[in-house]
Amino acid sequence: MRTIRQAMLLFSGFALAACGHAPQPQAQAEYKTLTIETADRTLQNSYSATIRGRQDIDIYPQVAGTLTRLCVTEGQEVHRGQTLFVIDQVPYQAALRTAEANVEAARAGVATATLTYESRKELFAQHVVSDFDLQTAHNALLTAQAQLAQAEAQRVNAANALSYTTVQSPADGVVGTLPFRVGALVSPSMPKALTTVSDNSTMYVYFSMTENQMLQLIRRYGSKEKALDEMPPIGLQLNDRSVYPHQGRIETISGVIDSSTGTVSLRAVFPNADGLLTSGGSGNVIIPSERKGCVVIPQSLVFEIQDKSYVYKVVDGRAASTPVIVSRVTGGQEYIVESGLQPGDVILAEGVGLVREGTVVKTNNE
Repeated sequence: MRTIRQAMLLFSGFALAACGHAPQPQAQAEYKTLTIETADRTLQNSYSATIRGRQDIDIYPQVAGTLTRLCVTEGQEVHRGQTLFVIDQVPYQAALRTAEANVEAARAGVATATLTYESRKELFAQHVVSDFDLQTAHNALLTAQAQLAQAEAQRVNAANALSYTTVQSPADGVVGTLPFRVGALVSPSMPKALTTVSDNSTMYVYFSMTENQMLQLIRRYGSKEKALDEMPPIGLQLNDRSVYPHQGRIETISGVIDSSTGTVSLRAVFPNADGLLTSGGSGNVIIPSERKGCVVIPQSLVFEIQDKSYVYKVVDGRAASTPVIVSRVTGGQEYIVESGLQPGDVILAEGVGLVREGTVVKTNNE
């Protein structure tokens, strides 16, 4: 009996020891999940841009001389016909007076030649002079008339040269830098302009698209003409990252692809009534694009392995890493999934950095 009792105690000890090392059931972690649905989004596509005035006109002198007056200051608004500079007028005034005197002398020569010719005609009619004398007098009259025409042309040139000493603005705009001061010698052949007058009432913003982006744009609207007519207003982000308060529109699309860059040039126009935009500035054109029925997920649900994007899809209660292709980012918070997920799929909405492949997931749908 004692032996049997000892054997039973020994068996009970082994049983208790075995129970102490038995594997416990795996606990299920509870995570929120997200059921994939489609949604509409407006994308903001950004393109580097250069800002130019509606017209930037370089002002060069048309005659040589020294500057005697600067009539404007840098940054001053000017109107068409307003005087900008005055070049020394004394030599051109003298040249004009000389040309005018030459005109008077040529007119006197014409009058004299006319009298001679008329006299020769009367004498020829009376058979006093020969036909040779008559023709000679006529030729002298023609020569005098030609000299008068030449003198008149020289007078016009001299008057024009004098008028060019007053350099006027060819358009309304804003004066640029003034690299020359009073006393500087200027001429039409100098490499640097006197200044630049920029028409900044409306601004041209130039940017480029790749060939593929342009093809997508044309396919979306049907043609370039329809794209220009139907595209929504566009925005402009300035160089300091602020958003320009006025919207613009795309005005022209180049019909030629730049072979060196593979891009197409576009020009947009923006109003500039408050003068915030300046010619020569830079920024980013923001073009909105509507996407209908796309799969949108928060960026926080996506993780990357070797430059590839993945999400955890819940399949049969377990986490399964699923590769996805995301091509668009909206507002820095969401991804648009181009492939890898379908409406109705369930993915993890939290704990992406905690779970592992095959982790048992107790779902708690959002």
